[in-house]
Amino acid sequence: MSDRPLFTGSAEHSLDDKGRLVVPARFRERLGAGFFLTIGDPDPCLALYPAPAWADICARLEAAPTKDAPFRAYVRRLFAHTEELSTDSQGRLVIPPALRQYAGIEKDVVSIGSLKRVELWSKQRYAAHALSHGELPDYASELGLF
Repeated sequence: MSDRPLFTGSAEHSLDDKGRLVVPARFRERLGAGFFLTIGDPDPCLALYPAPAWADICARLEAAPTKDAPFRAYVRRLFAHTEELSTDSQGRLVIPPALRQYAGIEKDVVSIGSLKRVELWSKQRYAAHALSHGELPDYASELGLF
């Protein structure tokens, strides 16, 4: 069994007037004191990673066998849109304006546990995304899960 946090469940909430989001307690305790907020490529959402999971991503990037122009462009884009954060005493984090714009987050947010990360979606974008993918029962079979 992995020692990495496993994120499950979802919550709907809203940004306050200062662009702050209350991170649900069950996600907050698993994220730890310091975590990373970045773009959720290829999906139009943001992603919160606990520090150990982010360190794994960095290690995989550093070990990549190819460091060509597309690789460098991707790394530049990813790290230009990544912030190291922590929550305040009320469990809130500030989502920087550029990241809110990337994800289309204006007010209503859906936080979704997604294995080793928490995804932050604009409520409207998530509804459209979920609708466009419909039900995925056959994919679970394809993966050999059920």
